[in-house]
Amino acid sequence: MSNPDEIQAELERLRAENAALKKTSSRGLSLKVSQKGALSVYGLGRFPVTLYKEQWEKLLDMADDIRTFINANDSALKTKAAKGE
Repeated sequence: MSNPDEIQAELERLRAENAALKKTSSRGLSLKVSQKGALSVYGLGRFPVTLYKEQWEKLLDMADDIRTFINANDSALKTKAAKGE
């Protein structure tokens, strides 16, 4: 990576990554690509939630169904208290 254009491109990539991390860390959640190429979401629990791209896409396609299910089963579902409570 001795080419100035390559160095500049890498610098821009790192700046964008840094900005994204700052943005998500304020919510306590962060995203990362795992060593095996899956997407991991950190900050939901003790361990990350890791799924491959097509699994995330299927899950995101079900977002309305999940919200409807949560609302319909609200009395049976428990919530987890935040740390310090």
